[in-house]
Amino acid sequence: MHEIADFFTGALFAIQNISVTDILDILIVAFLIYKLINLVHSTSAARVAKGIILILLLTLLTDVLDFYMLNFILSKILELGFIALVILFQPELRRALERFGGKNVVKDLVGGKSPRGETEKAILATVSACEILSKERVGVLLAFERETSLEEYFKTGTLVDAKTTEQLLRNLFFPKASLHDGAVIIRDGRVAAAGCVMPLSENPHLNSDLGTRHRAGIGTSEVSDAVVVIVSEETGTISVAIGGMLKRHLAPQTLEKLLMTELVPSEEDQKTLLTRLKQFLTKRMHTNAK
Repeated sequence: MHEIADFFTGALFAIQNISVTDILDILIVAFLIYKLINLVHSTSAARVAKGIILILLLTLLTDVLDFYMLNFILSKILELGFIALVILFQPELRRALERFGGKNVVKDLVGGKSPRGETEKAILATVSACEILSKERVGVLLAFERETSLEEYFKTGTLVDAKTTEQLLRNLFFPKASLHDGAVIIRDGRVAAAGCVMPLSENPHLNSDLGTRHRAGIGTSEVSDAVVVIVSEETGTISVAIGGMLKRHLAPQTLEKLLMTELVPSEEDQKTLLTRLKQFLTKRMHTNAK
């Protein structure tokens, strides 16, 4: 009982003497851990992570049981583990660095988005165009750029820089148009480029019925944080790829709701975290001043 009481007493003392710097330090570490968990969870790295944990537990167990030879072998495996992890997680590390080097890192940390008005108009135009093109069995591959820049794919297509409208999107994806086979990239609510060649997914577990357009949409969402809209040329099915995951058979109303949620969060959602953080920091500074 004394140990438990001492623990809670020490914890209470630490909380009372926490500084603003400590709070920021904890928030940054928590954010990095959160991003790391998302990275591992969204890829095949989860299975590798389980294997690493198992090796660590076995190493500790062999040390306790004095299995010298087995412990020596496992220890050597762990010593070479860093190089092995870099090799195994090369795609994931590249993706993380691409996201970290996006258009605006500070904007990413606070959850900033592109201008609401232009993005909302672009979403409505996209939903209207996809609804019509779906009925006409016209293929669509459209990527909404977020924090990770897709500018490297602009050079594979044609720069447009035009207001996003239903008519423009339908013309770009018209089967006899020169740009219909590539992807349209929307940046800050405007059509930035069209006819772009996007990276194909290397995920071996994708359904065999997915064609090149769907694989390119999933691949784009794997290497970036883009929201990719896909319309199947064969079935007219509307799908959305986010973070390497594909959501299929979406109705136009569901598509609109999904895009609004991902690309245009409510102002209250954007302000809540920052407001609470500001209030907490102000309270702590006031307490420390006393």
